[in-house]
Amino acid sequence: MRKLIKTVTESRVWRSFFRHGWPDNPLDRSLVMTTNIFFHLHPVKISRKSLRSSYSLGLGVISVIVFGILSFTGLLLMFYYVPSVERAYSYILLLQTRVPFGQLLRNMHRWGAHLMVIVVVLHMARVFYTGAYKPPREFNWVIGVVLLILTLAASFTGYLLPWDQLAYWAITVGTSVAAYEPLMGDSIRAILLGGSEVGQEALTRFYAFHILIIPGAIASLISLHLWRVRKDGGLAAQDAVKIEPEALQGTDNE
Repeated sequence: MRKLIKTVTESRVWRSFFRHGWPDNPLDRSLVMTTNIFFHLHPVKISRKSLRSSYSLGLGVISVIVFGILSFTGLLLMFYYVPSVERAYSYILLLQTRVPFGQLLRNMHRWGAHLMVIVVVLHMARVFYTGAYKPPREFNWVIGVVLLILTLAASFTGYLLPWDQLAYWAITVGTSVAAYEPLMGDSIRAILLGGSEVGQEALTRFYAFHILIIPGAIASLISLHLWRVRKDGGLAAQDAVKIEPEALQGTDNE
């Protein structure tokens, strides 16, 4: 058992997440507390290079700001939207024609969603081409890839909510493509649609995904992503060098 624990705790995957050893000594026990996301949000030191706006172009910060705008405008839109196949489209028209600043509110949410997809893709490209994904940042790179997938999923599920012809055929094509997954294709399609055909169950499920599940996952992972960026020493590619396991204990806050 001890050999198994040692193998796991000294593995690259474990070291990419936990930057200290097993808490069986005073140093590692203190690091468990001081590097915890809830007790130590920011490190003691950060790289000055990571603060240069010309290096990152602020794409990560812009993504967070756009997500905040989308969350706020989406919350307001919920007051005027009904996830019903009979009433969804009419309430969208009501929002655009009768509600003060309703058209502006919807356009802010719609174009904000497009902007977030573009900015997140550019952010991922910047990280890749500057080599900021290299050790010890590989774990944070994986989180970024998941965030990109969730961003695309949020955009797709929101696209379906007006329940017009574009939405109906988009969900039809999208779930049909999902059905081609070789192992669980039919099950995935059934989960998304809530039945055998596109209808009220599908709209309800996509609405739940769009307003609760996906935003909650994005908010949680963004928090972890930002914290991990700080703990990894900022954004400068020059700092993205491989750190040997023996040196990890003394470089956690660098």
